[in-house]
Amino acid sequence: MERPSWDEYFMGIAKLTSERSTCLRRQVGAVIVQDKQIVATGYNGAPKGIAHCDEKGGCLREKLGVPSGERQELCRALHAEQNAIVQAATSGQSIEGATIYITHQPCVICAKMIINAGIRKIIVNEGYPDKLAVEILDEAGLKIVNMGH
Repeated sequence: MERPSWDEYFMGIAKLTSERSTCLRRQVGAVIVQDKQIVATGYNGAPKGIAHCDEKGGCLREKLGVPSGERQELCRALHAEQNAIVQAATSGQSIEGATIYITHQPCVICAKMIINAGIRKIIVNEGYPDKLAVEILDEAGLKIVNMGH
């Protein structure tokens, strides 16, 4: 019997989590793991009680022709990493020293949150066009491990 590695297992859960996303552009999932235990999950979508983009006539960034990785302040959604960090916080769960599995490389905003949350390892399945995020993570001593390569 061949079992998936721990990294494959948790990335598979991140991919499954991304299927809950309400984003019209990119479905992203994140799983925060501490000592091989899932602490929190998140996917990208509008905040609780706020209409999703499909209910508001589509994606504003798409309508404005905003390239991927830019002008995220125009997006209605929180990112998967943000939702996972918030979920851990609202349940009172420390994520200091944790690993985060994300279907896509974090943007610069999420990178800064990951650093301050004390997450020590980032594993992704796909890249994302945000070089500043990589630079900031590198400066903080965090490397992005890309399983998709």
